[in-house]
Amino acid sequence: MAVRMGRVVGAVLGVMLALAPAASARVHVSFERIKGFNEPSTPAKYDRVGILKVSGSRHAKNVLVLNPGTSASASYFVPVGKDVVRRAPNWQVWAVERRENLLEDHSLFNKAKAGKATPSEVFDYYLRYLSDPSIKKHFQTIPTDKVAFARNWGMNTEIRDLHRVVRVAKKLGGKVAVGGHSLGGSITSAYATWNFGGKAGAEDLAALVFIDGGSSPAPVDPDAAQKSLDDLQTSTPWLTFGGIPAPLAGLFNTAGSLSVLTAPNETSIGWAWPLLPANLKPPVEPTNEAQYGYALDTETSPSGLIAAQAHLGHLAASGTPRRWVRDGELTPIRRYAIMFSGWGLKSLDGTAWYHPQRLTIDSGAVAAGNANPAQEVLDVHATHGHDLPKKLRIYAFGAALGGERVLTAATILAQQSGIPKHRLVLVDRHTTYSHNDPSSASPKNAFVKSLIPFLKKVSRR
Repeated sequence: MAVRMGRVVGAVLGVMLALAPAASARVHVSFERIKGFNEPSTPAKYDRVGILKVSGSRHAKNVLVLNPGTSASASYFVPVGKDVVRRAPNWQVWAVERRENLLEDHSLFNKAKAGKATPSEVFDYYLRYLSDPSIKKHFQTIPTDKVAFARNWGMNTEIRDLHRVVRVAKKLGGKVAVGGHSLGGSITSAYATWNFGGKAGAEDLAALVFIDGGSSPAPVDPDAAQKSLDDLQTSTPWLTFGGIPAPLAGLFNTAGSLSVLTAPNETSIGWAWPLLPANLKPPVEPTNEAQYGYALDTETSPSGLIAAQAHLGHLAASGTPRRWVRDGELTPIRRYAIMFSGWGLKSLDGTAWYHPQRLTIDSGAVAAGNANPAQEVLDVHATHGHDLPKKLRIYAFGAALGGERVLTAATILAQQSGIPKHRLVLVDRHTTYSHNDPSSASPKNAFVKSLIPFLKKVSRR
């Protein structure tokens, strides 16, 4: 079976290489972890932040540092990062791998990527054991009392980690832009306006990039902030994503996306599993690819998963198992699967299995980067919203989840610091692009098309 699996993986790689443009051979992807912020309650081994680097030229000095959104992680940005550096070869794209991902167990996923574990073996290890006690060797969940320190992994910890990434990027000697998707947009606002010894984080930046995310101009009420903080002390440190508790949302996504690449046309493993939520299952028995597409396409995915959706295609009209039809959709489903499975990357995927609730709570106090009572409650220091450098350039793309609110927030951020209008690029695609299409659409992508000239202006000296 392992030999057969290796052939399948080899065939998928062959197809991917055949379909990729010739320039893709010059794209280099690497990963490293560096020392992060010394969070007082955290064991030292978790005070680390990862950098997933995508470059078209090893000599590119300009860096776009991207922050993933809620329950997302670094490999989410690899495909779009490749698109960017092919068109702007003097730029690198760096994706931040947050510290919570150090808690993930990728042992069987790594074997599957190498063709040494079958989809069934992967499913048994990560999921089926929950309903089949005969499976003795399986994934181990982490007891809450073992990770109580993660209740402190909020905006202060995240911004201090990000600051270390930016400092590494600055050493290359080029321009540095910071951006993010979804919650990563709030992190971007926080970093730009953060008080680093009396100086705004944006003082070291040339640009900000908001991808269907940002901070609401109005901060959360301080009493509500305190209640959220109090409730957190007696609950799990981790966010529940779309009604699915951690780490199951991440395991569903990583296992499902990987099956799209290793066994796309085989009968879905998860469809008959009793613990897979019914609203994720097609009405007919699907292939692995169809199961994954149905669960995350904008037309069939449950509304609670809007933050995970893209325009991926639809079920075929007939056939058993039912296949997935992907002609004409914005996002190729296999590209989406590469993003979330971390295909070709060891111990990395595009989903954060454990997303800290504290980070989401704290994002409500960032607002437009101005001091407010909630910031005092939550140890947030985004206070330079009125004195960002006037030379700063800002790009914002609004899709289905953030929409015009993303553009409004970016505009307010610029106006309150007197940044001229001509230094803003605002792109509204909320009626045609889902929350994830800006990062996943291909070969035509309005986000990439409008971002490239923006980056070229940023890097122009």
